[in-house]
Amino acid sequence: MIRKKFGKKLHELTFSERVLQIALSIPSGKVTTYGRIARAAGGGAMASQSITSILGKAWDKGQKNIPFHRIVYADGKVWLDERHRKERMKMYNAEGIQLDKNDRIVDFYDKLYLDEY
Repeated sequence: MIRKKFGKKLHELTFSERVLQIALSIPSGKVTTYGRIARAAGGGAMASQSITSILGKAWDKGQKNIPFHRIVYADGKVWLDERHRKERMKMYNAEGIQLDKNDRIVDFYDKLYLDEY
């Protein structure tokens, strides 16, 4: 359970702080979706659209350990562009995450973290 940051419990943090803490809690070898992070952080239906922006701002402020590669689309598809493909594939392989030819996670539901949300 994600419990504390700045001496506060999760429910005492702002939405953005909760998003960051949830993202940082995704364990190696697991993935979660933008929507699951948004719901776990207490956001509504459209909140998943803000996850990348929130985490990008945290990155820009110096939070460089955000596991962006572990946050995927609801259908198990991962975001890959040619600039980042090689690096991300190396990370997925190291964590035991396999992708199919369409860049979707094989055994997606077995790899999901926060599946109770």
